[in-house]
Amino acid sequence: MTNQTPALEYLTTKEVAELLRLKERKIYDLAADQIIPCTRATGKLLFSRAAIDKWLQQNSSGAHASDSSSLLIAGSHDPLLEWAIRDSQCGIATRFDGSLDGLQQFTERTATVAAVHLFSTEFQQWNLPQVVEKCSGTSSVLVNWVYRQRGLVFRRASHNFKSLQDIAGRRVAGRQAGAGSQILFESLLSQVGIDHDSVNYSSIARSESDAVLAVVEDVADCTFGLQSLASQHQLGFLPLIEEPLDLLVDRWFWFEGAMQKFISFCQSDEFTERVKRLEGYRIDKPFEVRLNC
Repeated sequence: MTNQTPALEYLTTKEVAELLRLKERKIYDLAADQIIPCTRATGKLLFSRAAIDKWLQQNSSGAHASDSSSLLIAGSHDPLLEWAIRDSQCGIATRFDGSLDGLQQFTERTATVAAVHLFSTEFQQWNLPQVVEKCSGTSSVLVNWVYRQRGLVFRRASHNFKSLQDIAGRRVAGRQAGAGSQILFESLLSQVGIDHDSVNYSSIARSESDAVLAVVEDVADCTFGLQSLASQHQLGFLPLIEEPLDLLVDRWFWFEGAMQKFISFCQSDEFTERVKRLEGYRIDKPFEVRLNC
């Protein structure tokens, strides 16, 4: 029996461009400068997939995505994201300690994915200015994931919030510095003329769930939290803003089995039905590329 050539043993210029998320012209330039391994044995450029994989590994700095110790999603805490990682059985570890921490872990190459929701008041944009500033040249891609409703979460029996100004004199469960929700909360306070230093923070929570639990347990009168968690705990909710939760992904890791398993799960009927059952989430073109770094 004749041995068959394994599928995709050699890639075309177009396939390599798609793999690396570069333009074909750039691939030709890399080949001409003998930077990327290739062959012209057939009269046209062909690229050994094994050689490309080795070249990528050799040109990676810090922890590499193929090293299981660096398979980590860092950044903003989100209950839906936590569930999707667990139920997809993708095997990716998590470190949810705020969007800015996620960007830091990503740039230091100790995380392969960062979940971020950072609003720039200067540019009136979500995530793009911060990612461009901190992650340019990191060979990464910023993609859509979900949209979330955020606002004031409170106990209906004790309080009735009509506007953000109603937090005056109330106990507030805040978030740690560097959390996207705390940065956004302070920005919204500034817009309505409230000095965040005047806010009575009764506790500081390091996750979305802990912030809402502080209200449930009467440690705080309100928090700037997610509608989904307010609904889960049968709490009052005053919507203030819809925010995107984007994923910043190491370009190499995008093609790894763990990430592909997570992506497939997030495109499944099970995930879609889960989003429909939860209040305060919306999906629109998930994994659509917002920025190539």
